[in-house]
Amino acid sequence: MSEANVTPQQEQQAIFNIEKLYVKDLSLEIPHAPAIFLERENPQIDLQLHTNATPVEEGVYEVTITVTVTAKLPEKDKVMFLVEAKQAGIFQLRNIPAGEIEAVLAVVCPNILYPYLREVVSDVVVRAGFAPVILSPINFDALYQQQKQQATEVKH
Repeated sequence: MSEANVTPQQEQQAIFNIEKLYVKDLSLEIPHAPAIFLERENPQIDLQLHTNATPVEEGVYEVTITVTVTAKLPEKDKVMFLVEAKQAGIFQLRNIPAGEIEAVLAVVCPNILYPYLREVVSDVVVRAGFAPVILSPINFDALYQQQKQQATEVKH
């Protein structure tokens, strides 16, 4: 469609496009290999998760989910493995009301990225010789609402 045929309604139509999804960073450490593979104790899994959104250019954002998964043997206080992974995406957001952009970046984009991150973590752990780690689904909307509420409480 040529620019001459674009109506004002089409110019103002909300646009949300996924430009690219990719693994931005991936690290696996097995500090006690090979002896750790002889352990029979079930590990305790600790999970740290963080999301971040940064503008790339006008209307284009990079959203990143960073996860750190640590598997420890609680009785021996030994780390079996540590995985740090960053799943990222480049998203185009145009003609979206300013008040809604934050929610899209904090909820919609992470909901798109998280299944890919879960797969990356599970795959790298299995390829390292361990039982798969299946990350539980996350309600990013609830996390966003909780963060907004905490920010409101801090202001008061």
